[in-house]
Amino acid sequence: MSDVSYTPDGSGTLPAATPLTRAALEIDEYVAQLGWDKPARLFALVDSAELRRTDPAVARQLGLTASQDGELTPVEQDELPDGMALDEFLGTIAWPSAVAGCALVVERLMLPPGAEKSRPAGATQAQLNDWVANHPARQEVRITAAVLRDGKRETALRLREKDLAREVLTGPDLVPGLTKALLATFA
Repeated sequence: MSDVSYTPDGSGTLPAATPLTRAALEIDEYVAQLGWDKPARLFALVDSAELRRTDPAVARQLGLTASQDGELTPVEQDELPDGMALDEFLGTIAWPSAVAGCALVVERLMLPPGAEKSRPAGATQAQLNDWVANHPARQEVRITAAVLRDGKRETALRLREKDLAREVLTGPDLVPGLTKALLATFA
């Protein structure tokens, strides 16, 4: 995934301020090429220079060069187990020390601020899921949440109705519950 020639401006680099933001956007763009309605995907984030130093064969296979030192290389992990709740799965993860961070991509339905006011009181989880799925203001989103061991976090959020790289929203606090859960995998 180190080939970023698909970037919107054609420059070959992602227009982002930090290595973590660039990694989140690189993962978002990679997953966007696969289409929607896909299962969750998990990525380890490794320091590109460290990977070149410790595993030069893999670094060559990924096309990493010295110009990418200081960057993070996403490495996709095996598929998440079917039928296991996401929070339960995240509780089973233990990363080796060579992993600087991780990222998770999930698709969800989101409601705009204020929608909670019309939430049915006393509803079961199944009823709430149905309410969200049928809410007229719901948005289908793909969330790429990325964190580093040191606590830094970033989220890239792509709306299905605005499925363009230039429309991806980024920020550290867009989905704080998800980034907090990812940070717990390093505890």
